[in-house]
Amino acid sequence: MAGIRVSGMYSGLDTESIISELASARSVKIQSMEKAQTKLSWKIDAWKELNTKIYDLYSDTLSSLRFTSSYSKKTTTASDSSKVSVTTSSDAMNAVQSLQITNLAKTGYMTGGKISTTDGTSATTSTTLADLGITSDSITFNLGFGTDGSSDVTELTFTSESTISDVLSSLKEAGVNATFDATNQRLFISSTESGASANFVLSAADGSEDALELLGLSTTSTDEDLKAVKITGEDATIILNNATFTSSSNTFEVNGLTLTVSDTTDDDETITLTTANDTSGIYDMIKDFLSKYNELIIEMDTLYNADDASDYMPLTSEEKDAMSDTEVEEWETKIKESLLRRDSTLYSVANAMKSAMAAGIEMSDGTTMYLSDLGINKLSYFSAEDNEKYVYHIDGDEDDSDTKNNTDKLLAAITSDPDKVTEFFTSLTSSVYSALTSKMSSTELSSAFTVYNDKQLKSQLEDYAEDIEDAQDKLDDYIDRWYDKFTAMETALAKLQSNSSAVSSLLGS
Repeated sequence: MAGIRVSGMYSGLDTESIISELASARSVKIQSMEKAQTKLSWKIDAWKELNTKIYDLYSDTLSSLRFTSSYSKKTTTASDSSKVSVTTSSDAMNAVQSLQITNLAKTGYMTGGKISTTDGTSATTSTTLADLGITSDSITFNLGFGTDGSSDVTELTFTSESTISDVLSSLKEAGVNATFDATNQRLFISSTESGASANFVLSAADGSEDALELLGLSTTSTDEDLKAVKITGEDATIILNNATFTSSSNTFEVNGLTLTVSDTTDDDETITLTTANDTSGIYDMIKDFLSKYNELIIEMDTLYNADDASDYMPLTSEEKDAMSDTEVEEWETKIKESLLRRDSTLYSVANAMKSAMAAGIEMSDGTTMYLSDLGINKLSYFSAEDNEKYVYHIDGDEDDSDTKNNTDKLLAAITSDPDKVTEFFTSLTSSVYSALTSKMSSTELSSAFTVYNDKQLKSQLEDYAEDIEDAQDKLDDYIDRWYDKFTAMETALAKLQSNSSAVSSLLGS
């Protein structure tokens, strides 16, 4: 740590400026190291971003398309989609089936009768049963489930001092939904699920019938105002290919089909369900794969072929202050766009992917098949845009202005021989997947699932930090030594001046 620094009080020298000038060369060296460190950190960030995109293609798209099951796409059309919607799994059989919907699932629901208090005021959840005219101190209701209410029966007990809130709480604890509508002065009860097994039946034990009626929960009350209206929970029923199926909800899962029904059919009405291969789905899946591959290859080639910016280095704070925000952004963008220019690792990864895509696939029938056999080609070298020389285009793709007018061989192949298309693309994507697996394997220089030498770059970044710290310490020591020298000089001059003054005083001057 530097001691007390004495300015040029006696020498008249600007020691701060002199020492700053002496240290400037060493400061510039540290500054250069800091710029190199920043540039390396930007390069690491660029690699991280690119590696994430490569890994996404690898772990998602390629990983999935390696398996035949990904191409087993089916679709089902219904002759009356207003009454049934269908989701088709890959396990569904290609077939034409007949469907009748005989009943929809219902949820057990009770609309209570309108209750009233003995003094004519409006009831609230705090109203007691006594306020409704119920005087018994031993009130028992039974709540059961199923069509006849004989399953899971719960006994609910109350007194005249119990409140409407107590009744609601007991009903909820027993397994139903229960609310009180203060506006309409009615209790509402419903099953928590649809279907016959979730249907509820609420009844009164002997001697508690009046209490049930005064709460508006009696379905047999002779007082029409107090009589509750009950909808019985029912199962949905369909007839599929003359076989009857039931469900507690309006959704059925039958042999790979998920049917959601929304209306019943007439007695003489039959809905036709047609299940077939989803050629559009397979086509779109392949198109999506090629689109993601193309996007990644364009980015990799753009990074590799970027303009040279070796003369550009990150800016210091002082340099940024001398430039506009736009100039700073343009400067840094130029550097960042060139960070992976002519990078050998980038070239190796991109080339591995390109080679796998261009290679022929040995088919089970002994033939060799290429992407071009399915109408998937690269444009000619001179017609393709820069950095798009290795982009694949699908003939007949309506979204591709370069090839949309060509005959769509891919869709025709999927329609006529989906198994062959599946065999080709499972092999092709497996090949690209294997190429990336090799590039992403863990080494002494790189981590698993990483195509670049992340360990090596991290080590280099840490070395910069250590070198900068060491250089800064040496610079601080260098500056301190010069301050010590100037301080010693100033101290000597001060003593000399003091002695001179003493001599002059003795001589009487």
